[in-house]
Amino acid sequence: MKKVLVTGIAGFVGQHCAAELLKKGYAVKGSVRSLSKTGEVVKGIEKEIDPKGNLELCELDLMKDEGWDKAMEGCDFVLHVASPFVVKVPKDENELIRPAVDGTLRALKAAKKAGVKRVVITSSTVAMHGGEHGFIKINQDSWTNVNGKNVTAYFKSKTLAEKSAWDFIKNQTGTPKLELVVVNPGPIYGPTLTGNLATEAMDFFKKLITGKLPMLPRTYSVMSDVRDVAAIHVQALENEKAIGQRFIVTSEKPHAIREIAQILKSNGYDKVSTQLAPTFLLKLMAKFNDEMKGMLPFVGNTIEADVSYTMKTFSWKPIPFEKTVLDTAKSVKQAIEK
Repeated sequence: MKKVLVTGIAGFVGQHCAAELLKKGYAVKGSVRSLSKTGEVVKGIEKEIDPKGNLELCELDLMKDEGWDKAMEGCDFVLHVASPFVVKVPKDENELIRPAVDGTLRALKAAKKAGVKRVVITSSTVAMHGGEHGFIKINQDSWTNVNGKNVTAYFKSKTLAEKSAWDFIKNQTGTPKLELVVVNPGPIYGPTLTGNLATEAMDFFKKLITGKLPMLPRTYSVMSDVRDVAAIHVQALENEKAIGQRFIVTSEKPHAIREIAQILKSNGYDKVSTQLAPTFLLKLMAKFNDEMKGMLPFVGNTIEADVSYTMKTFSWKPIPFEKTVLDTAKSVKQAIEK
């Protein structure tokens, strides 16, 4: 049985990746920052599948060298999912950039040393469209200009981490060569396995369905279902056509934040507001609110993506957007009511 190391297995995407791997017959070793999370992680995965002894956890820190070599022992592949994600703009951008870049390089160096065949890294569409405004169309050749106006620390962290990965692969010495695949999702929604609502996506839905968001930003963007993201990560492990490629895993067309609210409203979530916030008000609020400042690069933009290459390579079609929205809301509601 082939074994896969999943970094950041306690996270929203990591949980789904682990469950998908187990369903496909892989053994999973998952990294967490603290083994105190073991119970929550295992319980969440068991909602999807019985690991049957094929799941183990280890402790890793993106900012520390300890444990990486041991974690890679016996692993055929790596899914490097762990990376900080916050909308809020930090006081020091290196709080986000350093863990993202250094953690990626630690994972790749340890994988190379251990003779791992292939690493699949979770990047983001923000590594593709930052610094642009208005109508933005991205494909697998698109890159964020990290020196562009309104390019936040999060945009920089994902872009620089991904670029560092490609540079590592290009400049590696010795054989066998480590293979790399990168997955670029948009904003990720879908059901939570653990019931943890602390992530940005889950917190957004919690505020939305409980009426804590009186006004919504005017944004249009391609969005992603966590189940699609996990499925492509796993398929990318052994698809020969995937080697050395970036794959956008999002909806086929952009959707508005307001569209999410309208779907929920029409399906019985009565507290949801569909009112749009004036852009001038958001810009004013951003002067005093770091979270709102982090949203500004999306406000007023329409972000479209060409996912045809991903669809063709993996014979994949995105989960319908309405299903993503309703499954997310149902999951969040259940977690709130527990």
